[in-house]
Amino acid sequence: MNDFLKKRFQSYYINPQISFPERFPRREYAFLFFGMGQMARHISFKTRDEILTKLRRRVPSHVYYSSAYYERPDAPTMREKGWMGADLIFDLDADHLPGAEKMSYEGMLMAVKKELKKLLSFLVDDFGFGEENLSLYFSGGRGYHCHVNHPKVFYLGSQERREIIDYITGRGLDPKSLFREKVVEIKRYGERKVPLTRLEMPKPDEPGWHGRVSRAVTDIIKELRMDGKEKGIEKLKGYGLSAHKAEKIIDGLSDARVKRIEEGLLDQFSEIRGLFLRSAIEKSAVSLSTGKPDEPVTADVKRLIRLPGSLHGKTGLKVQGIKRDEIDEFDPLNDAVVFGEKPVKLRITKPLKMRMKGENFNLNLGETEVPEYLAVLLVARGMATV
Repeated sequence: MNDFLKKRFQSYYINPQISFPERFPRREYAFLFFGMGQMARHISFKTRDEILTKLRRRVPSHVYYSSAYYERPDAPTMREKGWMGADLIFDLDADHLPGAEKMSYEGMLMAVKKELKKLLSFLVDDFGFGEENLSLYFSGGRGYHCHVNHPKVFYLGSQERREIIDYITGRGLDPKSLFREKVVEIKRYGERKVPLTRLEMPKPDEPGWHGRVSRAVTDIIKELRMDGKEKGIEKLKGYGLSAHKAEKIIDGLSDARVKRIEEGLLDQFSEIRGLFLRSAIEKSAVSLSTGKPDEPVTADVKRLIRLPGSLHGKTGLKVQGIKRDEIDEFDPLNDAVVFGEKPVKLRITKPLKMRMKGENFNLNLGETEVPEYLAVLLVARGMATV
């Protein structure tokens, strides 16, 4: 297996499409090689040709570089390296998605892409980063990376980076803080005046979490109506509601009531306030099974991340850069493929159905012949042998 993959990787690394990070000589580099379990790290390069030569000669299965900049990136200990700052990096991976083990590979990639789009909304709309500050990559495996390169994030410590994580995941967000109490009437009881209030939901066009939750509540309600009564009841029962209460909520979603909710009058329907508000926060947040993106990557100021343009040793796919306006159209199983269609004979050890390079494959156990690009993927994932 290693020999087959190494020869294919070698053919790519003869003339690879590497995207070199900024401040290239200030980064630490690390490699995993075929047949070797230990990572080779604490490596630096003065020129781009040096690392290209390394790729051609050694043919690594995985290539990484540091998010941090160092005075001496090749020093053997972190203390000796002399930390100078670090990019802010988010690693969104299917490993942390709830129910990922039941998804197909294509399903995982689609689910993580949704999380990437939510993350970008936070970074651009709430934090104010420009397109020029964000670099997006398919990881080559089961997720996406987002690199934030901006002077204001270089010197942030782990605690400050965790606070950014808390914000985009809604951790610690008090749902009650999203409502406003509005006085609608003053009642007089003798000399005493008693204000009558109602809770108002924020408007959809408000900035930050207020607007996000408002839009999400409206979307959830519209989805329930589009589902139809029977499906809507089943969905609400999944939230832990009784069939009777679920039916009452569905029956109560009239056009007039939905319009009032869109205007912020969520208290008109008290049964859904707590239920839908919690769901709206989950829907709006960059929500993975742990409630956060891969926190060790984002908060770690000395983390290693995959080198753009290198190959992922467990798929053979390329760590591919993506423009923000091309996310929807980007298909990793087409756009991150670097190998050709030369037929390769395999023994399938795990049956699968998948679409790759525009072709549908339905492979059963036993011997078969597939294009080289699929053969590399299957062998790397341990689903076939040559």
